This record gives sequence, C-alpha cells and structure tokens, in this order.
Amino acid sequence: MQDESTWMLSKPHRLTCSQDFVTVYRLGKRCSCSALVLRAYQHRPVSPADPHPTRIGFSISHKVSKQAVVRNRIKRQLRVVCYQLLPNLQPGWDVVVVVRSAAVRCDYWQFLQQLRKLFAEVEILNGY
Repeated sequence: MQDESTWMLSKPHRLTCSQDFVTVYRLGKRCSCSALVLRAYQHRPVSPADPHPTRIGFSISHKVSKQAVVRNRIKRQLRVVCYQLLPNLQPGWDVVVVVRSAAVRCDYWQFLQQLRKLFAEVEILNGY
C-alpha cells in the first residue's frame, strides 16, 4: 500500500498564494455541480520550452461543516482525486475547487465523477 503522502500534489502543482486565488476568482471561468464549484484561469499560452504547470487550490468554508475533521476529510479526498487526474490535465491553468455543503454526503467516487465532469466542461481535461 502506498504512503498517503505520495498522493499529495507536488509543490509546483499547489495554488497557495492568496493573490493567485483572487486572480482565479476575478478572471477565471466558472462551472459547478451539486457539491463542487470549479474556477479555472489560463495563464499565457504555454511554450514547450517553458511549461507552466497546472496549479490547484481548495476552498472550503465553515459553512460546509463546523467540524475541522469533516472539512479536512473532504480536502484529503479531493487532493487524491486531483492527484489522479493531474496527468490528464492541460498545463498552464490555475484552478480553485470550491466545496459546497452537499459535499459532506459525497464519497471519493462521487468527487472523482464530479471533478472529471467539471474539468471536461472547462476544457482542461485531455481526452474528454
């Protein structure tokens, strides 16, 4: 069995700076489903010599659940799903996954299905 830390997004694929979150919210495309909202912003066109990796960030409010345990479980599941979808994502995007309250009732497979649908809708997912 793999160590859980191997499922984490590597540092170049994490969206951490608050200014980057603001840019994605202000300029990015938006699509949603029952449990998740996806916001995506494409940087300048990617050149083969200087590929800009796709970076992913998560936003989950206290409105989703007052319990940190529940919010952290949801974030862990979403990180694993994004880790598995990352090889199929086009480079050069900043993505913020916003969690809605309906996510409390979702499991890993529902997150996988919804994120795959949202990435395809924004046209980031290759082959879909």
